[in-house]
Amino acid sequence: QVQLVESGGGLVQAGGSLRLSCAASGRTFNSYALAWFRQAPGKEREFVAAITWNGGSTYYADSAKGRFTISRDNAKNTVYLQMDSLRPEDTAVYYCAADRSWKDVRTPRGTDYWGQGTQVAVSS
Repeated sequence: QVQLVESGGGLVQAGGSLRLSCAASGRTFNSYALAWFRQAPGKEREFVAAITWNGGSTYYADSAKGRFTISRDNAKNTVYLQMDSLRPEDTAVYYCAADRSWKDVRTPRGTDYWGQGTQVAVSS
């Protein structure tokens, strides 16, 4: 069982940066792949970025490549999403997710564990 709590969301101007954090409980944190998803009003939840259990591999949605960076600190049971060059279309609720499967953690329907979300708003 893994419990996830996101933080770091807020309001930022276009071109600015935010760093999201997701703190996880559970002694087996370092056996889970982790991911970030987002959901804008009226839209389906979409994948943003994922990282393997040891941080050795990462994977990004095209919309995130070159602007967002996912990382993890297993000693702190925390995963991060550094978001730079933010755009108004990045406005959404951002969710942290965890799954033992590298394949499943990158799909909304496949992921086992979710946080409650943190709101990110980017003004133009």
